[in-house]
Amino acid sequence: MIESIKTHRLQHKLEESFGFSQWHYSVRNNLIVEIVDSSGAIGWGECYGPAEVTQCAIQSFYAPLMIGKDGTQNEAIWHNNWRAGLDFSRKGIMMGAMSGLDMALFDLKGKLLNLSASELMGGRVREELSCYATGMYFRKIPEADLLDLILEEAEGYVESGYKALKIKVGKNMDFDQQLIEAMRKRFPKIALMADSNHAYDLSEATTIGKLLDANNYLWFEEPLSPNYMKQFRQLSDRLQIPLATGECEQTRWGFQDLLSEGGVQFAQPDLAYCGGPTESLKIRAIASSLGVNVIPHAWGTMLNMATAAHFLATTYVEPGRAEVREPLLESDLTPNPMRDEMFSTALEIENGQLKVPSLPGLGVEPDRKAMQTFTIQTTEAKK
Repeated sequence: MIESIKTHRLQHKLEESFGFSQWHYSVRNNLIVEIVDSSGAIGWGECYGPAEVTQCAIQSFYAPLMIGKDGTQNEAIWHNNWRAGLDFSRKGIMMGAMSGLDMALFDLKGKLLNLSASELMGGRVREELSCYATGMYFRKIPEADLLDLILEEAEGYVESGYKALKIKVGKNMDFDQQLIEAMRKRFPKIALMADSNHAYDLSEATTIGKLLDANNYLWFEEPLSPNYMKQFRQLSDRLQIPLATGECEQTRWGFQDLLSEGGVQFAQPDLAYCGGPTESLKIRAIASSLGVNVIPHAWGTMLNMATAAHFLATTYVEPGRAEVREPLLESDLTPNPMRDEMFSTALEIENGQLKVPSLPGLGVEPDRKAMQTFTIQTTEAKK
């Protein structure tokens, strides 16, 4: 039975800030969830979203609902949490809180049953995953210097073994076009993707999308605002390049609305935000029924990345054939010691390949001593 639920709000001030089309970061924040079972087993998860607000949602609302419950009953707990907040938390920060709790339950359930998260998700169909490097963010320097810096950063990822890279676009139209062409010229045989973080209107996205087409990019991520679902179909009708989106969307109902309009070829739920791994399996079923592939957005610590890895390890590619294009796992390589220095049991990535964890649960474990160096607030709810 669940004995206590703790949250750990973490923070790290970056040595150098970085930005994308919507914002600029000088500080990284994370919220880690710890569920303690009466057997002594512990499940770990993380929440995507504003850490301080999400922490309050867990401590004051969800944790009291879960204390004393059977930690293996993730579906029942999810539904009870959902019903308790149905009138005011169908989407948004509170669903982010539910996601981290659900992730921790998956980790706990795996440990209690001696099964990996991918076995709980239905069984692995691949033991290794190819990763794509996410990075190449904007800096506050002149654009000519920024272009050179991004190309040098990308070169480092390629030299370390990555065969796929995702760049940021959405700074401005001129710079974006220079960057798109420069990346393809520098890396003619590397798989490239571009992410605008919903920076463009329909006309601008059409212009950028055609340039991405011409330069053989693999997908165009978040080309439009999530507020304008119907425009994805309009944009898709104008382009060859597949469109990817969904990191801002939540629950099976939200993804049904998004995907049923057509135009989206890759759905990208974040498992620390969309409702957690329990809900992600329902999102994948809906996407599959519409012929859409699901490739999770993975940002934060190794907990979220490990959950995404287990999810992709169990994914069947739509529509399926003898030799499919294997799904790619996002590997965020922006500076983050809370990801790289905080885990006693960590993910193994070599030459851009990740070995899917086989240990019970998520297969990664925070180091408490290392975590304490980043902790600015801890809460605990218990009997």
